[in-house]
Amino acid sequence: MDAYDKDPAAGPGPGPGSGPDGGAAPEETGANVTGTTGTGANVTGANVTGTTGTGATDGSAVGETVAAPPAPAPAPAPEPRTGVAALSPRYQIGAVVALAVVAVAVCAHLGLVFLHVAPSNTLTKQHGAAVDEWVFPEFEQNWKLFAPNPLQQNVSVQVRAEVSTADGGIRTTGWYDLSAEDGRAIAGNPLPSHTRQNELRRAWDFFVATHDSEDRPVGLRGSLSETYLRRIALLRLDRNDAAGPGGVVERVQYRSRTTNVAPPSWSGEKVSGRPTVRELPWWSVAAETGGARTEAAGAAGREGGAA
Repeated sequence: MDAYDKDPAAGPGPGPGSGPDGGAAPEETGANVTGTTGTGANVTGANVTGTTGTGATDGSAVGETVAAPPAPAPAPAPEPRTGVAALSPRYQIGAVVALAVVAVAVCAHLGLVFLHVAPSNTLTKQHGAAVDEWVFPEFEQNWKLFAPNPLQQNVSVQVRAEVSTADGGIRTTGWYDLSAEDGRAIAGNPLPSHTRQNELRRAWDFFVATHDSEDRPVGLRGSLSETYLRRIALLRLDRNDAAGPGGVVERVQYRSRTTNVAPPSWSGEKVSGRPTVRELPWWSVAAETGGARTEAAGAAGREGGAA
C-alpha cells in the first residue's frame, strides 16, 4: 500500500485538488464549477450554468433546473351576441317596452277573468260592469263540464238572410246549418280550431241565458248577445257567398233544432225523440253592413253613369 491510498488528498504533484501554490485545497461545495473562485473558505456554486446549487460540506451538490416561464395564452375571441343582445340599444329598449306592455296586458286579462269567476266581493260589486264588458262575450267562463247533470241534447243552429240584389230586388236565402258546418270541419281533424268548436255554441248559449221565453232580452247582456249573433251570421253568410254578386244582406233570422240524446238501453229512461224548433224574429243588420251597402250603391251608380 502506498502513500496515495492512505491520504487521498496527497499526490505526486499539483492536481485538481491542489491550490495554486501546490498545497491542498480547502473543501468545496457545489457542482459544475467552471474556473477558480479563489482559495480559502468554502465555495458555493460559482459560475453555474442552467442550475442552482445548494452546497453541502461533504462536497455534494443538490441541483434544481430552472424552467423558462410559459408564454401567456392568447385571449379567447368574444362570442357573437345573439337574440335581443345583438340589437342596438334603441331597439333593445323598444323590445323591453313591448315585453312589458304584453306582460301588463296578460296580467290584466287574467285578473279580470279571475274576478268574473270568483265569488261576489268588493271589487266585483264596485267594478262588475267593467269586468263584464271585458269578459263578455268572447271570454265568458262556465263550469258545465263539471256539472252534475251535463247537457244531454243536440242543438243545431241555422240561419237564413234577406238579400237586396244588384237589380234592386229582395230575395230570401235558404237555411244554412251552421252547426253542421262546424261539425264537418271538426270531424277527423286532430287539432280543430277553438272557433269551430265553441264560437257558435257559446254564442247560442249566451243568447238563451239572457232572453225570456218570448225572445225578449233581459238586461244589457241580452242586447249584447243579439249583436254577437248578428256578427256571426254575417261572417258565415259571407263565407257561403249567400248575398251573391252585388247583393247586400239586409236582415237575418236564426232558428234552433233541439233533439234529446237517446239514453242507453239499460237505463230504462224514456225521453221524447221529437225535435223542438225555436225560431227567432228577423233582425236588421243595417248597422253592421252600412259600409257594404254604401259600396254597392257606389258601384251601381258607376255602372249607371257608364251606361
